[in-house]
Amino acid sequence: MAASSWFSTGLLNERSISFTPMKCYTRTICNCPNLFSKQTFCPKPVSVYAGSRHSTRNGIRCRTLEVESTPSFSIGKKFQLDDVIEAQQFDREILSAIFEVAREMEKIEKNSPGSQILKGYLMATLFYEPSTRTRLSFESAMKRLGGEVLTTENAREFSSAAKGETLEDTIRTVEGYSDIIVMRHFESGAARRAAATANIPIINAGDGPGQHPTQKSMQALLDVYTIDREIGKLDSIKVALVGDLANGRTVRSLAYLLAKYEDVKIYFVSPDVVKMKDDIKDYLTSKGVKWEESGDLMEVASKCDVLYQTRIQRERFGERVDLYEEARGKYVVDSDVLNVMQKHAVVMHPLPRLDEITVDVDKDPRAAYFRQAQNGLYIRMALLKLLLVGW
Repeated sequence: MAASSWFSTGLLNERSISFTPMKCYTRTICNCPNLFSKQTFCPKPVSVYAGSRHSTRNGIRCRTLEVESTPSFSIGKKFQLDDVIEAQQFDREILSAIFEVAREMEKIEKNSPGSQILKGYLMATLFYEPSTRTRLSFESAMKRLGGEVLTTENAREFSSAAKGETLEDTIRTVEGYSDIIVMRHFESGAARRAAATANIPIINAGDGPGQHPTQKSMQALLDVYTIDREIGKLDSIKVALVGDLANGRTVRSLAYLLAKYEDVKIYFVSPDVVKMKDDIKDYLTSKGVKWEESGDLMEVASKCDVLYQTRIQRERFGERVDLYEEARGKYVVDSDVLNVMQKHAVVMHPLPRLDEITVDVDKDPRAAYFRQAQNGLYIRMALLKLLLVGW
């Protein structure tokens, strides 16, 4: 189970002198045998004893210990996360360290095509719904590092799931064939269930159609990495999120990660029918992130460092074709928008695009969306390397 904080807390039963973990990061103070399972143990070096408090549970006096641990990014050390499931797992320090590894992966991809970093490792791509772009990117990442791939494009239809097998049983079976599983699933929460079952790393390549802001953590990682590479910084930037903000998981997860940086301002530009929902706005406000809704794409484009365009998702409108058509062409990035953008600014898009960015934009050096897709390869290479062999 992946951890999202540098703190661990446990309840020490003073009658039996046993330790029941709530979140535990070290064996040195814990005697619970469950700590040896993947789900409850994430080894981190303990550096500071932060304090304790007392409580009573079931008539037994308990003492809560809080232990702060220092992250270690030294070469050869184990990666801090067992699985990659959601954006909440990452803080600034881990993100920066992952990005450094991604830069090394970029050098390997360009200069060392015969890399054997992951030689002998097998990755299973278990996709219950098709996503050719994501699957191929992961498979390319694994092969470029010398690993091998077992793959299925539509496990929902062609695996034992069609016969009624549970996800948990499938995971227990597939982990016997592989060293890491990349999973895409149609049910929300499936990746968490897989991670709780497996004794090997799980990477969430998307689960469910829901609106939770962490469900596109992989896309958000490569988006933040791209902004860092293109703009040269992540603090003190202005980002415009444009298009389908109600249904687009990519923009929601990106907003969540951007909140980890200082002096960021986010503009929301969308048709009224697909405006950003209040949960993200409330979250940004709680983190002190400035945000503003606007209906004027040209004005916002002239101010921002990043213009992040998304497609209007036809499948979200059901039979309301009229609303879809109204929303579809309202905000289009074209040469006129480029003309008002700053010289250093970039246009991003999670792809695939329809007609929300005109093809003449492609030739402008500020069109970063294909470089953005390429960066996804380096992020995936970095995560596979980190999860399988560590820093």
